Amino acid sequence: MLGDFLKALLQLGDKPFRRVMLIGVMLSLALLVAVYAGFLALIQTFTPDAIDIPFVGPVEGLDTLLSWGSALFMIGLSVFLMMPVASAFTGLFLEDVAQAVEDRHYPALPPVPRLPLGDALVDAANFFALLIAVNTLALILYAFAGPFIPIVFWLVNGLLLGREYFTLVAMRRLGRAGAKALRKRHWGKVWIAGTLMAAPLSVPFLNLLIPVLGAATFTHLFHRLNVRE
Repeated sequence: MLGDFLKALLQLGDKPFRRVMLIGVMLSLALLVAVYAGFLALIQTFTPDAIDIPFVGPVEGLDTLLSWGSALFMIGLSVFLMMPVASAFTGLFLEDVAQAVEDRHYPALPPVPRLPLGDALVDAANFFALLIAVNTLALILYAFAGPFIPIVFWLVNGLLLGREYFTLVAMRRLGRAGAKALRKRHWGKVWIAGTLMAAPLSVPFLNLLIPVLGAATFTHLFHRLNVRE
């Protein structure tokens, strides 16, 4: 698995990789900026210039304080949201990454037809919704995990990443049913590989590279496991 990741890492400079990363990062950042701008607009609209506190008097600058607080909040929120958002956008171009890996490392493979855009949109939307829903529920576990919060975060997202990326890569060659069957037979390896992908998710901005690295890594993993069948 480490070899699969290193191969993916060494291919980051390839043009298809750079293109997909740029699209995913730009769209994700654009969405984050739009959400933050909406927060600021709401704060400035509904926050008074000053408030009167008993025994203290008028206190000004509340809107400025909330604006700075919202900036820190959005930075923290990006750790949890930027990955699913980037994954959703990158999922639309996953085939470009997988094809680039196969062109370089598996040139003897026959070509495969591209997935219909409608199917890609549905898969990306479903994955985004699943990531958000599961991570929201995981917040309950974080309350009891204490110092093990990062481990819980990695395991939960590793399960989701492994499940999604392996299926999306494998279904190009095996179809949806065949991809799910292969994933179930090797669920442990898929989960471990997904957890390795999930570890950098806690690092802002670095987490934006994970969708492309994950797609490339799972392409290598798929071909290794499929050869053994």
